[in-house]
Amino acid sequence: MQVTETKSEGLKREFQVILPAAELESRLATELDGIKGKVQLKGFRPGKVPVAHLRKVYGRSVMADVVQNAVTEANQKIVEDNKLKLALEPQIQMPEDKDEIEKALDAKADLSFKVALEVMPTFDLVDLSDVSLTKLVVTPSDEEVNATIERMASANRPFEDRPEGEAAQSGDRLVINFTGRIDGTPFEGGTGEDITLDLGSNTFIPGFEDQLTGARAGDERLVKVTFPENYGAEHLAGKEAEFDVTVKAVKAPGALTIDDELAKTFGMDSLDALRDAVRETMGREYEAASRQKLKKGLLDALDSRYSFELPPSLVHQEFAAVWAQVEQDLKNRGKTFEDEDTTEEKAREEYRRIAERRVRLGLVLAQAGESADIKVSDDEVNQALIARVRQFPGQEQQVWDFYRKTPQALAELRAPLFEEKVVDHVLGQVKLVEEPVSKEALFADEDEAEEGKAEPAQADAAPAEAAPAGEANPA
Repeated sequence: MQVTETKSEGLKREFQVILPAAELESRLATELDGIKGKVQLKGFRPGKVPVAHLRKVYGRSVMADVVQNAVTEANQKIVEDNKLKLALEPQIQMPEDKDEIEKALDAKADLSFKVALEVMPTFDLVDLSDVSLTKLVVTPSDEEVNATIERMASANRPFEDRPEGEAAQSGDRLVINFTGRIDGTPFEGGTGEDITLDLGSNTFIPGFEDQLTGARAGDERLVKVTFPENYGAEHLAGKEAEFDVTVKAVKAPGALTIDDELAKTFGMDSLDALRDAVRETMGREYEAASRQKLKKGLLDALDSRYSFELPPSLVHQEFAAVWAQVEQDLKNRGKTFEDEDTTEEKAREEYRRIAERRVRLGLVLAQAGESADIKVSDDEVNQALIARVRQFPGQEQQVWDFYRKTPQALAELRAPLFEEKVVDHVLGQVKLVEEPVSKEALFADEDEAEEGKAEPAQADAAPAEAAPAGEANPA
């Protein structure tokens, strides 16, 4: 096998591989001899089939395997001899001349093909000791903890039927049946029975609750509303609708009690234990939000300090994934690029820069992790898998089996674990300054913090779980 490099431009490489006819013949003969004792042909005793006859019967199929094996060997030889790190799988280009291929398959001519590669860029990790990042710190206050417990108590307070004839007021809970129509025609998902509605909660379509204030048990009312322009069900967005509503019950809220008995309804021994649990939960939420902002600051710092050529195919793959999400989001919201005060061309430029940033940061984090010999243990992957399985109540076994049988799916669980470990490692190289701030300051610009997320470019992002389309009801 002769391998010659024919192109080296940036991160792109091309090699010409020639497999002489004599070597093809030799490999074919070896393969045929290997199956001689395994095949059974009518008229021949096992192991006594002449090689010439085997070649006549199986020659082409065996030669196809010979060629495939030769391609695999060539790829391995190219990578090993040149010490290459590939960005993607090699691209093989066979001769366009069919006669040339036919002769090679008959071992009457040399087999010549091209191997095109994209390699990973090489770069040195930079010194980050002069980088200073601020970690925002929020400590849950007693007022916030108490307010959260009050909301929990309010959500679990008892409701009792109002005396017959009393009108519903804000804070009451109604039990209703409804049937909706658009242009006089009932629509899918527009009916409901025994639906609870808390007046003043603003959980239904704007204007729906207002028209039921003052209703009494047994009342029938015609409620007219307009679905919001950004309503989850696209075919209903912006449409005017009428609902025939029957009020089955009007219930007044009971006393709001915050005591040990309330705590027990949440599995706690006492109110103090409930306060501690709420404080701990809020602390974890604040810590997660703080880390997200700190991570974005770190990624911004890395992005400003690294500049190197990126594998075009990786950028293309990342951009395609990002762009698909952009288009789907616009479709779900019924918007156009013009509605977002931009053009498709400008949006493509912006999101291509985002794709390039993600690929660049992914490569930097990957090299930082490799340099530090960071590993993700099987136990850590199992814990992540268990957490994923719990997201699908009733389907736990199917989800577990899917991941266990799908290496790529498990790799998608491993990638973010690796990334977080690398981020921790890199954060250890910079100066961290803690700054106490308010809850409002911590959660400001959450969308900006989310945009900073960068997953290793070599790993596909975890599959996004499809959000269920909003039911076409007043909620």
